[in-house]
Order: sequence, then structure tokens, then C-alpha cells
Amino acid sequence: MDPFLVKAIQLILSLSLLIVLHELGHFIPAKLFKTRVEKFYLFFDVKFSLLKKKIGETTYGIGWLPLGGYVKIAGMIDESMDKEQMSKPPQPWEFRSKPAWQRLIIMLGGVTVNLVLGFLIYMMIMFVWGSAYVGPDEMPDGFAVIDDFKEYGFEDGDRILEVNGNEFQNSLDINKHLFMRDVQNITVLHQDGSEETIEVPEEIGTQMFEKGIMQPFVPIQSAVLDTVIAEHAASKAGLKKGDSIISLNDVEIGYWHEIAPASFENKEKTIEVVFERNGEIMSTEVTPDEDGYLGVGPASEIEIKRNKYGLSESISKGFDYGYWTLRDYVYQFKYVFTKKGATQLGGFGAIGGLFPDSWNWFGFWNTTALLSIILAFMNILPIPALDGGHVMFLLYEMITGRKPNDKFMEIAQMAGFFLLIALVLYANGNDIYRWLFE
Repeated sequence: MDPFLVKAIQLILSLSLLIVLHELGHFIPAKLFKTRVEKFYLFFDVKFSLLKKKIGETTYGIGWLPLGGYVKIAGMIDESMDKEQMSKPPQPWEFRSKPAWQRLIIMLGGVTVNLVLGFLIYMMIMFVWGSAYVGPDEMPDGFAVIDDFKEYGFEDGDRILEVNGNEFQNSLDINKHLFMRDVQNITVLHQDGSEETIEVPEEIGTQMFEKGIMQPFVPIQSAVLDTVIAEHAASKAGLKKGDSIISLNDVEIGYWHEIAPASFENKEKTIEVVFERNGEIMSTEVTPDEDGYLGVGPASEIEIKRNKYGLSESISKGFDYGYWTLRDYVYQFKYVFTKKGATQLGGFGAIGGLFPDSWNWFGFWNTTALLSIILAFMNILPIPALDGGHVMFLLYEMITGRKPNDKFMEIAQMAGFFLLIALVLYANGNDIYRWLFE
């Protein structure tokens, strides 16, 4: 099956699951507090619905616009902007007639469900698949180090032993920790057998972001092809699994990490590839695509080990992983408000790109857990039209004893709604721009 289609199916399935459960988080407490729910929709039903059925007082349906979902709660100023209902006297079954604490629980329900769901999925992943790691013993050739980091004292071939004086089990996490965690020093084992503790500058993550350095440490692997994706540049040029790349356009290739820069410099240009196949030196011409992409993957020489956990340990490990996932996402959110960060915003294309090219349950659930935690965080932001906006006004009411008037709430809701639409259009516009021009 085409990788794009596989990603699209996973994206739709994942978002549908997350949206339905999020809306259930509002629906269930609303019903418990005897609040009427008029609609429960997956996707938006602008003008018409794909499917709908009324059961009791609630109409359940699927809309045609896949930008989210909603529950329409009677007596609540929301995206439906039902001014006619709000102009009538409050009824006992309406949202506005309920005590502030009940309304707060109803509004926090969706975020709570998504947050709990993300943690539960990570616990399930730990129980079923465990956690993968690559220690220094599993990386005999160490890392290739970008020039900017060699200035601090790192060398090609370094293996990571400790971070901030603590054993660092998964060496492949070092880039993430540098970018989003408080890394003060790193102890490495140089290829000559000597150990050295190297101090890392403060705000190294910010420096990496500003310079566009996301992978300062890349595992050293030989330039042997393991994956050759059909209908991509390498496949069209006749390259096969097992071929060992010797040079690209007269640039000598000794290791895998040297392929991408040479390919990128010659994107959309026809270049000569010299390679070895079954002991014979051969050559062919290849044209990297507009991204400098050849469509190949390495034959990994890195041994990946796994920690397996029992049920109780899976719960603690999954909770810990979920906590750091949330914490890392919140930390990197600050980059959105920079000039460069704004250009990195992505829409559905970027989200779909998080899923694996072929169906993989581990990849699907891992990405779904991440999206669930992201959805929880984004929804709690104090922006009108999001759950966080409603929570903000409810907290104001509970603290001051004064409820914002309906006219103000209508204006705030509309402003928030248009802001969100603008952000969605902008983010998806970034996806289209990158697809067309980068």
C-alpha cells in the first residue's frame, strides 16, 4: 500500500479516536450533572452531516469537515453561537444554570480524558513492547559529531556514558536531551579509550534551534543500503539492498551520515554514484528529489536492546514517560513564538508525517499517545473557543463572584474561533509551502 495512504489512514483513525474520547470527557460529566447535550459530533457538520441519528435528546453524527468535533451543550456559549437559545430564560437542564464548580468539571473533562489516555497508552506500550535503548557498548563506533559541537571538546567516535553525572542508558536520546532538557555536562568515552566530562553551554537548546542544529550527534554506520524505497531516486537508478556506497559525485563516502549532505547539495541534479555490489565496483546516475532525498535507509549495525516490564513496573515507567513527553512538549512550545518557530508550524501534513510509512501498531499507538498529550495541552491554553478559554472565564467567576455577561462571552468566543481558524490555515499553508518549494 502507498505510504501516503497508510499515513492518512492512521491519521484519520488516531484523530477520530482522540476526538470522540475528548468529547466523551465533556459528555459524561454533563449527563451526570443532568445537563442536556443536544449534539455529539465527530468532525464538523457545516450545512450537512454524513451520518446522524437522534437518540433521546441527543443527535449523534459524523460531519464532513475533519477539523475536530464537538458536543453542543444546552445553554452554553460555544462555536454554535446559538443566540436564540441564550436569549430565553435559563432552564434547569442548561449549562448556564449549573453551579460554577459543575461547569468547571464539564469543561475540564475533555482535557482530562486526553491526558489520562496518553498516559494509559504509554503504560500499555511499556507492558507490551517495553522500552528500547542503545547503550555505549551497543555503539562501538560512537557518534559522528557536528563541527559546532567539536568546539566544546566532543570528537567523532565519542560514546555517551553520563549526563549531569548520571548514567545515560539510551545514547540515541542525547539530541532530545540537549534540545529540551537541562544538560550541564556530558561524560564521553573517546575512541582512544580516555574519558572526559565536557561542560555544555547554558541554553544550548536555544542555540541549537537558532542555528538549525537538531542532530549534533549522529550514529556512525557504514554506507550500506538496507532499505531502497520503490519509485524514489535510488530505486529508479537501479540501486539495491546490500549495495555499499563509495562516492557521490566524486565526494568520497565512508559512513552513512556523509550521504545526506552530499545528496542535499545536489538536489534535483543528476550525479554519479559509485558503489560496491557483491565485490564488484559499479556506478550509476541518480537524481535526488527536490528535498535532496534518495529514498534509502541504512543497514543498522547498532544493537537495539529492550527493557521488559511487568504490569506494576509498566505503570510507573509509562507514567514517567508520559510526564517527560508532556514536559518536553511544553518546554519546546516557547519556540513557537519566535520568528523561526512560526515557520515551523505544521498542519495535518506534519501530523500525518509522525506516523510510520507502513502499518505498525507500536508506531501507531506511540504517535497516538503523543497526539493525545498534545491535544490536552493545546486545549487547556487560555484562548476563547478552546476549553482553556472557558476554564479561564469560569475561574474568574469563581474568584470574583461575577459572571462575564453573555455579550462579552459571544465576542470572545467569535474572536477565539477566528484566531483558531487563522492558525489552522497558516499551519496547513506551511505544509503546502514546504511540499511545493522545499
